[in-house]
This record gives sequence, C-alpha cells and structure tokens, in this order.
Amino acid sequence: MSDQLITVLDWVAILCILAGAMLSFVAGVGLLRFPDLLSRMHTAAKPQILGLLLVLVGIGIRLIPVETNVFSVGTLLLVALFQIVTVPVAGHIAARVGYRTGRIDEELITRDELAERLEARRGNGGGEADGASR
Repeated sequence: MSDQLITVLDWVAILCILAGAMLSFVAGVGLLRFPDLLSRMHTAAKPQILGLLLVLVGIGIRLIPVETNVFSVGTLLLVALFQIVTVPVAGHIAARVGYRTGRIDEELITRDELAERLEARRGNGGGEADGASR
C-alpha cells in the first residue's frame, strides 16, 4: 500500500476510535447521572454498543495495512457479534427485574403495555401460557 493511503487509514482509524471512546464515556456519565432505571438502561445499551463498534472498526482499519493475519480482524468481528447479541438480552433482563421489583417510576411511563397484558390475563383467569410471567 502507498504511504498516503496508510496515512489516510490511520486518520480514519483515529477518528473512529476517538468517536467510540467519546460515546462510551457519554454512556458512563449517563449511567451515573440519569435518574431512573429505564433511562440508565437506554444509556447502558445504545451508546455503549455503538462506541464499542466504532472502536473495533478503528482497530480493524488500523490492522488492515499492518497485518495480513485474518484472525486479528476475525477476533474483532467475534467481539462485535457477541456484544450485539448479548447487550439487548442483558437490557431486557434488567428491565424485567426492575419491573418485578417495582423500581420503575410509573409517572415516567406513558403506556404500560406489560401491566395491561398482566391485568387482561388475570381478568381471564388464565395461567402463564405465553411466558410473560411476573
């Protein structure tokens, strides 16, 4: 590769890494500053995963001209895949635990669809057939 292309790739990698680091920092600040569980869940999932993906893209761009080893970029792809798969699951579990323990401020919710489903199920006398147990 030419030296100019490597320089451009280095700058793109630096920008990706800085943008990802800034998003991760903002997510950390949001975890400390936001008042309720739902807001904290949002800031723990959305900017954090995007920040991590930007950092991984930056590292991958930096590795392309230097290494020809596919396992370095493959490892980055695996890390990205596992984060994309596990972060929504962790957020869902945190929301369920928060809802079950009553830690969600009901004044901030405009429509509580889970409460509506639970009330409809209780009214019908139905069991827990759909798996949304409380």
